[in-house]
Amino acid sequence: MSEDLIPRGEYKAIPVRGLTEETCRKFDYSLSKLNGKRCHCATYHVPEGGAVAQHIRLKGKEFPWIGDQKAAGLFGQQAMRDGPSKLIITEGEIDAMSVWQVINSSRNRWAVVSVKRGAGGAKKDIAEQLAWCEMADEVVLMFDMDEDGIEASKECARLFRHGKAKIASLPLKDANEMLLAERGPEIIDAIFGAKEYRPDNLVKLSSLRERIMTDPVVGMPWWHEGLTAATYGRRFGELDALGAGTGVGKTDYITQQIDYDVTVLGLPVGVIMLEQQPEETGRRLAGKNVGRKFHIPSDPETNEWTHEELSGALDKLEADDRISLYDHFGSADYDKIEDFIRFLYHSEGTRIFYLDHLTALAASEQDERKALEDIMARLGGLVKELDIWVLIISHLATPEGKPHEEGGRVMIRHFKGSRAIGYWCHHMFGLERNQQAEDEIERTTTTLRCLKDRVTGQSTGKTFPMGYEHSTGRLIEKDWSDLDDNPFGGDDDDPF
Repeated sequence: MSEDLIPRGEYKAIPVRGLTEETCRKFDYSLSKLNGKRCHCATYHVPEGGAVAQHIRLKGKEFPWIGDQKAAGLFGQQAMRDGPSKLIITEGEIDAMSVWQVINSSRNRWAVVSVKRGAGGAKKDIAEQLAWCEMADEVVLMFDMDEDGIEASKECARLFRHGKAKIASLPLKDANEMLLAERGPEIIDAIFGAKEYRPDNLVKLSSLRERIMTDPVVGMPWWHEGLTAATYGRRFGELDALGAGTGVGKTDYITQQIDYDVTVLGLPVGVIMLEQQPEETGRRLAGKNVGRKFHIPSDPETNEWTHEELSGALDKLEADDRISLYDHFGSADYDKIEDFIRFLYHSEGTRIFYLDHLTALAASEQDERKALEDIMARLGGLVKELDIWVLIISHLATPEGKPHEEGGRVMIRHFKGSRAIGYWCHHMFGLERNQQAEDEIERTTTTLRCLKDRVTGQSTGKTFPMGYEHSTGRLIEKDWSDLDDNPFGGDDDDPF
């Protein structure tokens, strides 16, 4: 016994813990004194048997160590035979003794030990004695049933060869509570019923059969019938992205989609517009609803509207109170946006969200690319967690060649944060329009291009033309066959 250790005290039963004298003697757990204070003394040994450390339990939940803790094996290891059919490992000394006492009375001859440093140090403690633990035919981890204990048991299970480790589950917090509640037989049941560890994300195909046999369904429609047909609609649990150059029509497109979701589908929607105030968004949505451009001053010749019309449109949109707007107060903070989404989902059942635009959330960061990657990872996880649908709007980087504002083709690499957006999004779309074209048809025709279709791949590369009605401010679906063979001017006989 090391000279640094205090003298062993008496081996006595500990009624408050339900432990017998025999159990305490087996594990070298005595009642002693430290500096004149009564204490419990758990003596630790090297695997070969010599005592090298003591874990002291004082009144008031003080737990000092004496001796060479690093050299010590697992608690109780010296008292157990090598290579048992079952080895039960607990999170604490009292629990180890509780389990052994139960299984000893049932005449099972399994080995029981405890880690030294609780859940936080369990993985390291077991790793140090892994060769000895592996001698057992089966290892059962019976840690506390709190979050720390459950997570630690998974970490420790990964140390062992496949099929060796199992994790036990108890109906109470720990083994000692089970012993005190006179539920010892249930500890035995928990050992026999321990589940073989496997990663949380491992799923057997056989367990998915019923879900696999369910027929795929078309998701929520877009306002654009052609896009719905090409993509089979929008599905909860998916994240989509839309990108376009400045002034090409992103806001027009998404406000028309929001109006469609609310008035045609009757679904609640969360709207996060970081480039405009909520009142402007409200005017635009009201305008889409009744075919008026309320966000532009009324003009008898070009844009006539009345306050009665605006009031009537708002009455329609407010009837079921399905639109919730995010007031950003001039700042863009993803944490607050996530709170907004979570609140609407849990309190109002909202599952459709629009975020315009993603780029604003990282504008003040020193490393914009990394910030966008972090935000996309969190947003992608949130969409799966809540099973919601989100459309994000992204600004585009300046392309080589023709600018986007002059009809330049949108590509995935043009999206700011394109790598992260491409990784997390199910669909990516680009809007293209030549705002500077002399030809009126070309100037008012917007092309929606599908850049990515993770669901089927079939719509990738497809384009969908849309016109614009100046009188109503609405986009209208067109078909390429409805336009001239060469709608954007030039000589039809000239292949270039």
